[in-house]
Amino acid sequence: MTSSDSDYLYRFLFEHTRVRGELVHLDASWRAVLERKAYPQAVRDLLGQAMAAATLLSATIKFDGFLQLQLQGDGPVSLLVVEVTAGRTLRGLASWSGEVPEGSLREQVGAGRLAITIDPGIAGERYQGLVAVEHDTIAAALESYFTQSEQLATRLWLAAGAERASGMLLQQLPDAAGHEHDEDWNRDVLLGGTVTASELLELSARELLHRLFHEEDLRLFEPEPVSFRCSCSRERIETMLRGLGYDEMRDILAEQGDVSVNCEFCSQRYAFDAVDIERLFAAAVQPEVPQTRH
Repeated sequence: MTSSDSDYLYRFLFEHTRVRGELVHLDASWRAVLERKAYPQAVRDLLGQAMAAATLLSATIKFDGFLQLQLQGDGPVSLLVVEVTAGRTLRGLASWSGEVPEGSLREQVGAGRLAITIDPGIAGERYQGLVAVEHDTIAAALESYFTQSEQLATRLWLAAGAERASGMLLQQLPDAAGHEHDEDWNRDVLLGGTVTASELLELSARELLHRLFHEEDLRLFEPEPVSFRCSCSRERIETMLRGLGYDEMRDILAEQGDVSVNCEFCSQRYAFDAVDIERLFAAAVQPEVPQTRH
């Protein structure tokens, strides 16, 4: 593992084929998530794999908003959420109860679903795809999603530890002429399938790609930086509080003395006293004054 290789997303193409790939290493961005909440190892590894996967998925589409990957179920891990923006900033969290087994995804999440939400920003409508949690790994669940919803053959390899979360994706692109390229795809998947979790976590991007695909004609593009960043803000919290209503805020003030909200993603605390609440709702109902010209 080298510092120059940290927190980057790499794209690559296999020349003269319809196969593309991506590789991501999350280091400081991953540790920033772990600094904000102590996770059991099984939950930590699951969240790290999800963060690597979401970053890889964000590079397969064009959008200006964010991509969210969410796992929800009735098992020990009840909720896992990762968000990645078009600017490759990300955040993530997980909720659990009791002891979380080191076993399969189904054992950890129970009966549940994996949702992929894409918010394209101001230019389009939000899209959501769903797949049942019927697989042993997040990678397998996402591969099933691409096969069912996108009709794109996709393979993922994911790994996470205390210092780094990493992932690799291979995808077969559609051919406008309708030609099949199964031979190229099968060969590249076979080579990619020899990767180990330790190699994903320990080798640099160039070392790993050379180890796997040194016999292939591979074009590696300039890497994109990835970073941890939370999108919470006081303005967003104020909008949420207005939605709860003035009476609800007054009741909380009477009981607690202030209204405080902690962001679950970054642990930032937002506090509002009685004066803040009065100002908040006064601004919400203040009528617009028409402009007049003399």
